[in-house]
Amino acid sequence: MLPISADVLLCAGREGVDVEQTASRTQHALRLLTLLRVCAEPVGGGDPPEMVGVIRAEKRLQALDFWLRNPDYLADEILNLVQAEMLNGAWIETARDLLTESEPQLHHFPMPKWFYGAYEAVDDAMALLETYGLAKVRRRGAPPKRLQNSFFLTADGAAAADSLGSTPGLRWYLTQAQLVSQVAGDDSGNKLKGRQYAQEAYATARWGQSIGSIDEQVRKRLAEDFDHVGPGAGQHSGRGSV
Repeated sequence: MLPISADVLLCAGREGVDVEQTASRTQHALRLLTLLRVCAEPVGGGDPPEMVGVIRAEKRLQALDFWLRNPDYLADEILNLVQAEMLNGAWIETARDLLTESEPQLHHFPMPKWFYGAYEAVDDAMALLETYGLAKVRRRGAPPKRLQNSFFLTADGAAAADSLGSTPGLRWYLTQAQLVSQVAGDDSGNKLKGRQYAQEAYATARWGQSIGSIDEQVRKRLAEDFDHVGPGAGQHSGRGSV
């Protein structure tokens, strides 16, 4: 069970549906916790003890978070994979649900674009998780070299994330993170950012400004290109790294 009351988290997850709203630190922490639970790789011999999973690059974490909080972009990427026959036709309904069901829209929080694409500082959210022993950040390197940040999940963090699945109003985080994991596969942060930059609205967004919605564009794509696709088309498989 999370050491923050479910009522508080539920409230945080429901504070308005304006697409320009800013996510709270608690919501950000919940997203990072579920991404660590679902998308992390196993730890290795040189990792800190008591850790059960790790995302080894902030660029990958930022890219995963972008899809988690932008259901329209996630839906579009699902359609890309269906079109490439890397996911089967049943996923078209998943993409449609991301645009029409209320739950994804309640958690829609645009991200600003900076030098490496969509980015929002994770320090405050990770500090909250670290305070409760749910996660840990390890930073390596020193300026002027780029720091290498690794994000670890503790056993308590894994248990806390799993508890969301039985918590009404919060299980969405795990469900959505699982979709993100299926779409992202094992791709590196650079590879994921490249896939996201292929979307024109993402690529042309101005630095420091929120990356705009492509909701209407994806709805049009569904109507024009996917009405004829049957549920058995393609293969239901993940996407590997290059």
